[in-house]
Amino acid sequence: MSTQTSRSVLFTHTQPQQSFRLLELPPDLEELLTSKDAPVIKLKSPSSALAQAVKDPAAQEYVNLCTPTKTYRIRQVMSSNSIHILQPSLGQISRDDIKVVEEEAGETGALNLPDDSVTTIANCGSILELHIPDGGFSAVPFLEKSLRLYDPRSGDDDGDMAMDDSNPDEGPSATQTQEAREKVCEDVPVSTAHCETGWLELCAFVYGDQEVSCWRPSARMRLSVWKRLMEGALLQGIDLQKQFLVGDLWKSVLDDDVSAPPFPRALLEALARRLCAEDQRPALSEDIKWACFDKEECTRWVGEICLAATAPTASSAVGRSEFLQVWKDCLPESWRADAILSKLPEGSYQSPNPTTMFFVDASQRKQISKAPAAGAAAAKTKAKTTRNWHELLKNSKR
Repeated sequence: MSTQTSRSVLFTHTQPQQSFRLLELPPDLEELLTSKDAPVIKLKSPSSALAQAVKDPAAQEYVNLCTPTKTYRIRQVMSSNSIHILQPSLGQISRDDIKVVEEEAGETGALNLPDDSVTTIANCGSILELHIPDGGFSAVPFLEKSLRLYDPRSGDDDGDMAMDDSNPDEGPSATQTQEAREKVCEDVPVSTAHCETGWLELCAFVYGDQEVSCWRPSARMRLSVWKRLMEGALLQGIDLQKQFLVGDLWKSVLDDDVSAPPFPRALLEALARRLCAEDQRPALSEDIKWACFDKEECTRWVGEICLAATAPTASSAVGRSEFLQVWKDCLPESWRADAILSKLPEGSYQSPNPTTMFFVDASQRKQISKAPAAGAAAAKTKAKTTRNWHELLKNSKR
């Protein structure tokens, strides 16, 4: 047996050990943090009330690490290996701090150690890692519970207060709008980019004279605004597929009584921003002066909103032909041919029978899509386990 001729390193440990948590960083985050203009990184979690309102089983106790554009779930991974954090012993260590060195201390009560000795100051039994789930992250479920519902005709649909439309043409300043939006997003445990995407998806807006509040229009209200917008554009000769002034579109929806608009201008601007072509869409922090609607995206969105407004649940399922006719009637004449079911997002509707359909909320689509797949896998496994041995042999010979 060969003997080692290399010099050994004295290994000691302190008592008590220090508390450390090791966090494993993905390469892209490491590169971001070591860049010259490294952004602020936030640790975010929802409030207890918001987590319970969202009804997400995973949303009770967790923390997300958020960059301006990405969100990572922090999870703990146990390790069977001993992970030590070391530091040089620096020549001397107190007798009370070590348990493995049997060397008489000098008059000072310190032990003289070699310069190349090391000391473990912490022993970590787990590592924190950053994880992005398959479906990614969405701010929509949290924003739906954080924003007040705007539907003046319904009064109290979802337990939220309807808005007082005393002066719907007046609104808060740009600074007030940004501050109100940022305040709402403080408790939403996703990145700023995810919050802005969710805000855009819901056509959320900020409104208020004395009391500034953040609102989300109901599906029925969004459909009503769209109809008014389309009719006004037709009367004023505004081509929605070409660049137009949002101010002109706002004027087209006003009645003879300009002092009493049908809804806040901020709501129309939120809808216009949502339907605007992506390459021409301004940031939320910027005013939207010009717009140009994306025909394909607009047609899909109108169909989805129509179904959400007319058949929001299975009990209110509507006939397919009836829905298609309503959808076509909500589109400009040249767009009507595009109103076909294949244009709707995958999983956005279900059919109790071959002739009817109802809307499926985006938060429920993943759960529904996973259920058939899990059922098919279980059935396949059961089929394999219940076959007789001679059937398995027969299949293997084929």
